Amino acid sequence: MTSLPKNWITEGLIDFEYKKYQLLAYLQETNKHFNAMKLYPVLAELIDHYRDLNELKSGKKEMANLFPKTLDSIDFQKGRLNYQSKVSEDGIMKELSLITEFALPKITSKIDEGRAIYDFVEEQLEFEPVGIVPIYNQEGYILMTRDKKQDIHAFRYKSSLLHFAGEKFRSISMWLVGVFQRSLVNTLEQIKMNLVHEIKELPNPATWRIHSQREFPIEETLVPISKRLLLKSVSL
Repeated sequence: MTSLPKNWITEGLIDFEYKKYQLLAYLQETNKHFNAMKLYPVLAELIDHYRDLNELKSGKKEMANLFPKTLDSIDFQKGRLNYQSKVSEDGIMKELSLITEFALPKITSKIDEGRAIYDFVEEQLEFEPVGIVPIYNQEGYILMTRDKKQDIHAFRYKSSLLHFAGEKFRSISMWLVGVFQRSLVNTLEQIKMNLVHEIKELPNPATWRIHSQREFPIEETLVPISKRLLLKSVSL
């Protein structure tokens, strides 16, 4: 995938037409991923770019407010004084302004598209426990099933509490531990028992089933959405 560096707007040639081409090429690649229902890491990257552009725009406004101003005109109808900065923007600042104003709505629109896909996928998922959920559910398994598919992807998960800037955040890590074939004998409960025998450190694991009614990419879409669903159910 054509990537867009974090500092793409200020790196290299700062020219509106060049940056416009760079952004549109990146957004064209994101279209391919979204059309394939692949959400991550594309959606997270878009959100990061949006935040960076907003910070750049806010910082530019703050710098402009520091410049000395002179009274330019008086709007008697609105009862407002109009001021003009004594310091004119140089070429680079003008280019950055043009690029930012062009990029923000484009990226916002693409984020909205990604979120719509996220909501659609989430509506197609069924999330339920396999057996009785123990009191300790910060670790356990996810058994991922899909319509018209006999394979069951078994993931192990672990919830952690992170401390950052005085705030507490919960995170979920997931990793694949096996792929099983569903049958009359090899049920979800049986797979859970097999995992208990194989992985001794979790003798009574919380186990959840996530079932997808449609065919979605596992790593790029189902896994990240499963993490969000788990965060709503796992207690710390």
